[in-house]
Amino acid sequence: MPQPDHATSPIAHETLLRDSFLDNLDEELELELDDLRLDVDEPIIGTDTRAERHRYFRELLRLQGELVKLQDWVVDQRLKIVVLFEGRDAAGKGGTIKRITQRLNPRICRVAALPAPSDRERTQWYFQRYVPHLPAAGEIVLFDRSWYNRAGVERVMGFCSDDEYEEFFRSVPEFERMLVRSGITLIKYWFSITDNEQYQRFQARVHDPLKQWKLSPMDLESRTRWEAYTKAKEIMLERTHIPEAPWWVVEAVDKKKARLNTIHHLLGQVPYDVVARQAVSLPPRVHNPDYLRNPVQPSMFVPAVY
Repeated sequence: MPQPDHATSPIAHETLLRDSFLDNLDEELELELDDLRLDVDEPIIGTDTRAERHRYFRELLRLQGELVKLQDWVVDQRLKIVVLFEGRDAAGKGGTIKRITQRLNPRICRVAALPAPSDRERTQWYFQRYVPHLPAAGEIVLFDRSWYNRAGVERVMGFCSDDEYEEFFRSVPEFERMLVRSGITLIKYWFSITDNEQYQRFQARVHDPLKQWKLSPMDLESRTRWEAYTKAKEIMLERTHIPEAPWWVVEAVDKKKARLNTIHHLLGQVPYDVVARQAVSLPPRVHNPDYLRNPVQPSMFVPAVY
């Protein structure tokens, strides 16, 4: 039986690389269209010029390539990195996290987005439920909200007492210094948006049936307590901006610029180099003349609707 020839010519190889690159662009475009879907007073193609969108995609893919190099370095050097993403609801934290993790290995770079604490967790040491999510050597953990919930939503919504609030500020600098002393690189981002920008993003969610799930009663309540959240944020930044783990504020009204600026800054926080890789070559497939492939029942196939 003749064996299939898997060798590819240089032209075919270039075609495969080009198709893969275009597929990456399509994947990012899907996310962008998802961001723009039914935005109030904004057409689906957005207001960016073709040149601006091209520049954004090109720079994002370049930065994501650098993130892959950083990931390899983290594994090779057995580093431990924690990145906190904080900010008001709809500030763009999730969209930025998506772009960071999009090309990375989820076993190396993972996201921790904890739900509200259970009744049992409320009786534990406040930081206890976050500790199991901290990285081991060779891992990156991105916290989509973090222990700073106590300084923000819990304070504003009255979910913690004054004593618990003050104890948090006494404890968190020491807790973070302990993390840093243990070898963890801790990076903290606050995503800053305006009152009007949050209103527009909430309106987009209200009118988009695919995004309405993002609007919780807590989100709606936060609109009426904008100034209380502002005061809580200012106190938090003032009392927890320590040399070992400073805060970095991201201007996030422009989503695309916020993503690029955050990734660029993140790459600058961890000195890294290219990890040498051994050349990879695919081994030849083994063909056994006595092997017969079993037929698959037609009813088992997914219907080819498209």
